[in-house]
Amino acid sequence: MKKAGAEKKRARRSSAAVKTTAGRDPATDTPPRKQANKKDVFQLFAEKVRDHKDLVSRWAVLQETRVEYFRGKDFVTFLRNHSELKDILESDRHLEVEDIVNVLLSKNLLVRCDRVVKTVRPGKRKLSTWPAHLEIYPEQEFSDNDAFFAWTFVNKRPLWQTLLSLSWPVLTLAICLFPVYPHQAKLLILYSCAGVLLLIICLLLVRALIFGLSWTLLGKRIWIFPNILAEEATLRELFRFWPKKDEEEKPKLTARIFYATVAVLAILLLRHHAPDEAARARYQKRVSNIIDDVLEWDPRLALSGMMDSMQSEVNGTETDNNGSSSSSSEKAAASPDYVEHEHEHDESTDDKDLYNDNI
Repeated sequence: MKKAGAEKKRARRSSAAVKTTAGRDPATDTPPRKQANKKDVFQLFAEKVRDHKDLVSRWAVLQETRVEYFRGKDFVTFLRNHSELKDILESDRHLEVEDIVNVLLSKNLLVRCDRVVKTVRPGKRKLSTWPAHLEIYPEQEFSDNDAFFAWTFVNKRPLWQTLLSLSWPVLTLAICLFPVYPHQAKLLILYSCAGVLLLIICLLLVRALIFGLSWTLLGKRIWIFPNILAEEATLRELFRFWPKKDEEEKPKLTARIFYATVAVLAILLLRHHAPDEAARARYQKRVSNIIDDVLEWDPRLALSGMMDSMQSEVNGTETDNNGSSSSSSEKAAASPDYVEHEHEHDESTDDKDLYNDNI
């Protein structure tokens, strides 16, 4: 009976398997694992495209969140020059750029945005190429006509960023332990920091001088290292030397003459009220004394100085106590009036105690 029941179950399973295999289409039906991989190809494609250095992108604020975005026309040019990236899409490698972006939009890997400020600001000829503030566009479809697309997924953090984030606590501890460093290490750190600070100040001064001369004499705005003070810029953009083309209107001649006159008067005023040699020497001596105190400080010397000061205080206290006791005894021995006064004070105290007892 058990064997007959087992054979019936096997027959049912085999018939069900035949039905399912007969109902499947080998050309269209794929296993679940392959379907999962097919869904992930667009995610992989988006990550590869985002990490590629040839796709020009910027950072902006979208609904109080910083996002990385690119322009639609730049994406078309990028895929035209790097068509090998389409091989990641496997069976969908033959899709057009518009279809690929639409799929990314449908999978919430991208979101189409629009600029918040849609009018030309006073003093400029056209809208900003890369706006700093964006908003979500109502129609989520591809367009290469002044359209912006922001990535919605969190990009993988590179290894160097992870190591850099782990090094911050070590750097903070090293800064706190600066007073206990050897003297030569203190000198090295001091001169290195002073050199970097001097380089930054000189760069900013030369940058401002070139801008002032070009704006006053030529009527052009020339900022070398234009992104050196930018809050949101990549390392490559931060150290770019030559600025982009000036898109603003040319300044008026009257404004140039006015600001040039103000600058000359300010320079003459500062020169007239500049400190003399004696004041400069006093200030330099004061600063050098502060720096010497920091450099020459040593925890061993500080502890020994504390111990010496404590010992001197103890010795001074003992000396004062001994001096006061000896002086009082000398006074008592030298003056008989003092002894008589003390005797009268004791008798008056005894009389008061007796009176209180009687009451």
